[in-house]
Amino acid sequence: MKYAWLDKNAVPGLSMRTMCRLLDVRRQGYYEYHRRGESQRQLRERLRTQHVVDVFYESRRIYGARRIAAELAKKGIRINRKQVRRVMIQEGLVPVTCRRRVNTTNSNHDLEVFSNLLKSDNNPSGINQIWVSDMTYLRTDEGWQYLCTVLDLFSRRIVGFALSKRIDRHLAIAAFENAMENRRPKTGFIFHSDRGCQYASHDFRNAVANAGGRQSMSAAGNPYDNASAESFFKTLKVEWLERMRFRTRQEATKAVREYMLYYNRRRLHSSLGYQSPVDFEMGISERPLAS
Repeated sequence: MKYAWLDKNAVPGLSMRTMCRLLDVRRQGYYEYHRRGESQRQLRERLRTQHVVDVFYESRRIYGARRIAAELAKKGIRINRKQVRRVMIQEGLVPVTCRRRVNTTNSNHDLEVFSNLLKSDNNPSGINQIWVSDMTYLRTDEGWQYLCTVLDLFSRRIVGFALSKRIDRHLAIAAFENAMENRRPKTGFIFHSDRGCQYASHDFRNAVANAGGRQSMSAAGNPYDNASAESFFKTLKVEWLERMRFRTRQEATKAVREYMLYYNRRRLHSSLGYQSPVDFEMGISERPLAS
């Protein structure tokens, strides 16, 4: 609307009569426009922009157009991803981007390894059938803080995790025991990991066997067999950790715990029909689940 560009204080020293004449618009039209206020279309555009901006920053600058559109749909606000993308470009909203992954797996050992059970059984039909696990590191001013997670392959939910300043079998066992305490799966579940010495250790093997689980390991040199666990770490670092600096390991641990809560209960997953892992499980599970 041409009248929207006019402001009586836009050019000091020029009267409204002069500005209207220079822009070839009716002075009476300008006053009528401001009496009416903004049009319905302008109001819709302004509200749409505000909704997109709100969701973008509520997600801590994580969500792109697809997830923002899905989140707004959950709130009953209809806006397609093309409209969201247009608003994001207009407002300069740029999601965080991917960073390079660093490998922390040590497969150079003489311990016995397990065959890959996911080759024939990688499509679980329910929760607590297949768990996948991996480890990563976090930088702090005090030194490294290592994280081990256990993820339910069906719902993508983090069911257990542990942190330590040492990347050893005790870290893997602590994460596994945390998952067992939270979920209590039936005998026969699969626990899949890489061939790292932590997972191949006798103590860890005994922990899984005593819990009634079957161990499975990725093929040598094939990171894609454990892609879901590795994908979570990429998401964690890109969306959360790489924008922070931790003075202490305690600060890093607190940040990880906060993200786990957000990831499980709030973050939308395209593979789950743009639901969070908890919402997805609540929709398919017929029995209560541990938080």
